[in-house]
Order: sequence, then structure tokens, then C-alpha cells
Amino acid sequence: MKLQTYIRKSLLLLMLFPLAINAQKSDEIFRAAGSPHNPKVQISFNRYYTSEGLAALGKKIADAHPNLVKRQSIGKSAFGKDIWMLAITNYKVGDADRKPGFYVDGNIHSNEIQGGEISIYTAWYLTENFGDNDYITKMLNDRVFYIVPTINPDARNNYMKEPNTGSSPRSGMIPLDDDRDGLFDEDGYDDLDGDGSITQMRRKSPNGTMIIDPTDPRKMIGVGPDDVVTAQRYEFLGSEGIDNDGDGRINEDTHGYYDPNRDWGWKWQPDYIQRGAYKYPFSLPENRAVADFVLKHPNIAGAQSFHNSGGMILRGPGAQEDLSTYNRQDIRIYDAIGKKGEKMIPGYRYLTVYKDLYSVFGGELDWFYGSRGVYTFTNEIFTPFAYYKDKNGGRNQTYDFDKDLLMNDAFTSWKTFNHPTYGEVEIGGFKKNFGRATPGFLLEEEAHRNMAFTFYHAYHMPNLSIPTIEEKKLSGGLKEITVSIQNDRLMPTHASQDLKYKITRPDYVSISGVNVIAGMHVLDDDFNVTEEQKTNPAKMRVANIPGNSIIKIRWIVKGNSKYTITVDSAKGGVVTKKSN
Repeated sequence: MKLQTYIRKSLLLLMLFPLAINAQKSDEIFRAAGSPHNPKVQISFNRYYTSEGLAALGKKIADAHPNLVKRQSIGKSAFGKDIWMLAITNYKVGDADRKPGFYVDGNIHSNEIQGGEISIYTAWYLTENFGDNDYITKMLNDRVFYIVPTINPDARNNYMKEPNTGSSPRSGMIPLDDDRDGLFDEDGYDDLDGDGSITQMRRKSPNGTMIIDPTDPRKMIGVGPDDVVTAQRYEFLGSEGIDNDGDGRINEDTHGYYDPNRDWGWKWQPDYIQRGAYKYPFSLPENRAVADFVLKHPNIAGAQSFHNSGGMILRGPGAQEDLSTYNRQDIRIYDAIGKKGEKMIPGYRYLTVYKDLYSVFGGELDWFYGSRGVYTFTNEIFTPFAYYKDKNGGRNQTYDFDKDLLMNDAFTSWKTFNHPTYGEVEIGGFKKNFGRATPGFLLEEEAHRNMAFTFYHAYHMPNLSIPTIEEKKLSGGLKEITVSIQNDRLMPTHASQDLKYKITRPDYVSISGVNVIAGMHVLDDDFNVTEEQKTNPAKMRVANIPGNSIIKIRWIVKGNSKYTITVDSAKGGVVTKKSN
């Protein structure tokens, strides 16, 4: 009997022990400004997660916040992995599908991994701050966020789990015959030194153009044609690997190659014009899944994708041939948001793809704007400015940064290897997780600043209200009702591209509860200039509600009963107001 009592008490203590530990940890926490207070889901944002890791974190967030998050797979990758999406809003307020929507994704290029963590950070921050932070609470009451942390889950895992460079694979995992020998992906990288990364091969050579830097044995420095050199000369042989298929070349048929960000159905061009294009627009299942989701959600008014690197906030057009798509009105909106981003993310530059980078046909941001009329940015995550917060430092700081702040963790020291083709070589260099990928201790800052930029963009989606309803008695038992509809944010309910091609239905302003005799748009209230809508005047069609503006609708009605005004906008949401 005593033994049974002892066991019961022990089990009870074991059950309570985790709660005691959590309470103690909570008591030991002092909140930092701008961070969630004692979050339900604890996540470390100084590391990167596989696609399964991102999926598990998304599930934890959804399970911890069932009133804020709905988690769903929007499709399958080429190899059958789920493409997970978190739809985040306050589901207790309004119809989620009718709120202005903001779409976020990351990691379309498999090696450009930060977008996954920034997306999860955004979902975590929204849910953990709801009810505690007024800005976030209002955002989720008024808006819905659709967050897809990775749209290339197959290749994300390959980048992380298999030997790669910092830039491979950029593609997805569908096999292709890059060297046109009838075989597929048969001559990829080989991790000859077993460090998990593909670094560089060098070889001693009397005719080499490089020598070891006498101040730092990790570095190689160039030799000029007139330099007198007594030190050992070296030649570079490229990325480590061997000739797996016996064709006299090394690493010439790696995974892919195709570029998922050349597959979107706007100004698409085939591979011989746009390197990296696949078979035809949306021939990749991952992109098709995103496009299908977006087409089913006309409430999406803003979008953001995350790539790396270079520290850029990019807008379209991707190609000069598409210049006329982006007119002056919409560019003013892009400029206002993009220039704010430069302030919010130090070291980043607001740029236009075709003009400041290179031409892109079939890119995601152009599809979102050109095909859907959605204001979209692509952020290229991480810039060498972050190393020492020095805009003039550039790439030359990498060796110092690794030594000073990473304790030499990012570099594989040079080691001798007997290569089957080249003979004795030395293998070494920066690992795949350095250069393009943000170092761990900087990752949370990077995530927070880019998330805040996303919030600023989402904040300026249309925000509609009905500030005033004016009544005026007329003869014959008639009454004139004039309604003001205000949009107090930067974005209109229809971008110029949307208006040009009638992508989204018009907005509707309707009145119910009274007998409507006539309805009209007020073009000039001072001079009483109006334009009548003769068909179905109780439901007025409005082509657009511009940003930072007020439009007016007027009705002539009969009857003194109470009535309700409803503004119904695909991208601006639904607003109602009852008469007094």
C-alpha cells in the first residue's frame, strides 16, 4: 500500500514538474521591446529548418492559436511534398475570405533559404502578439495573411542535407539532361573532403596566377604580370568534384537546371531566350499550386516574396519590354513603400529589376502585378553591410568577419587530396552556409526587419470606411441620401493594371431598406455634378476607390424607414453602416 502511494505521488510530481519549470522560466524573463511576451510556441531563430522542420513549426503555431490560424496544403511539390500555407487572421471578426489579403512566400530558389525562416517568424510574431499589441491586433482584425514558408520543399532539403555550394541547387529537383548526353543529373558535385559543403579545389602550378596571402593562409591573392614572385603559385580548378560520367568535364550535370522564377505566366519566354525557363508557363507544380490559390483569392491586394542575396527591395518590371505595364500612378505607390523599406532595413536598396539588376521574363512579382493587379515586392535577403555595418566594406570583409565574429566556423581549411584526374590538389574554402545565408546571430534581426517591412506594405492595402451619411428632404415624400466612402491608405481598391484589364470585379456600394428611385456617382459635390446609374441603382458599381481619398454616392429614395449602406470590395473588404 505504501509502495502504491509512493508511485502515485511520484507520478503526480513528474506531471507537475514541467509546469513548475515553465512557471519558473516565465518569472525569470524580462520582456524586450518589440518581442512577444512569454510566447506559447518557443522557436529559435538563430538557425535554419528543413522543409519538414518548417512544416512542424507551422503546425505548432496553428495548434497553439486555433482562433487565428488555419493550416492547409495548397498543393504538392514535384516529389510529392505538401506545400503548406498558414492563413492568419482573427477568425472571430468578419469573414476571413472577405478581408484584404496579403500573400507571403519564400524559398522559390532552394538555396535562398532565409525566406522560410522570415515567413515562420512573421506567422509566429502575428499570433504571439495578437491581443497584446494593438497594431498587430488591429491588423489581424482587419486583414488576413496567407503565408507559404517554402514553395520549393524538395530542393530546400537537398540544399541542406546534401553537399552543395552556397548557390546550389537554385533549381528544383526535376531531373534534366544539362549536358545532353542522354543521362540525367549524373555528374553533380562530389564532397571529396567530407565536410558537407562543396568548396574549391586548387593545385600547385608554376604557371598559376594565385599565391597564398602571407597575412592569412585562408586567402588566395592574384599575381600581376610584372610581379616578382618567389612564393608557391597555385591555379584554381573550380568546385570540388570528379568526372563521374567520363566526358572530360566536372560537375556539368547537376540537379536541374531550370529556374522556378522563370516559370510564371506573365511575359514568359522559352529557355533559349530566358535561361532557366521550363516547358511552358506554370509547368512546375509548385508554381501552379501558388497560382491556383491566388486565383481563388481575389481579396489578395499585396504580396511579398523572399530571396537572397544582395540586400535589395525589388519591384517590376522584370524586363524593359514590360515597362508600359507599370504606370506612374502605381509607381508612386511602389516608391512610397520601397523607400520606406530602405529606412527600415539598413543597407538594403530599393531597385527596379530590369534597370538595376538584369532582365527577367516569367518572374513571380511580374505575374502577381501584371496578371492579378497585386502590388508585389521581392526582397533579396542579406547584404555584406551586415558584417560590420559598413556600406563601403563589401565582400572583402568576409574573412575578417569569419575570424572576428564566427570564430572561424564558416571556413574549411585547405587540405591535400589525391584527385583521380588532377593529381594532388588542395580542397578548402567557405562553406555553403556562409556568404548568401545570413549568419545565425543576425538572422532574427533580418527576419524582424523584413517582417516589419511586410507589415508596412500590408498596412497600406485598402482600408475602407463610411465616415458620413447625409440626408436631405425633397418634395413629394422623397429623400436624398449622400454617402461618403473613404480609403485612408496608399493603395486603391484596383491597381492601374487591374483597371486596364478588368482583372477584379468593380466595387459595389448598395443601400437596402428603402425604395430607391435613382442612384448616381457624385463627381463634384460643390457644383452638384453627378453621373446617374440607370440600371439597378440600389447597387452602385464603382470602378475604383483611390488611395487616400473619398468618393461619394447619392441616392434618391422614397420612404422614411431605416436603411443600411454596404460597401463591398474584392480587395478592400466589406463595410456596413446603418442609418440613425
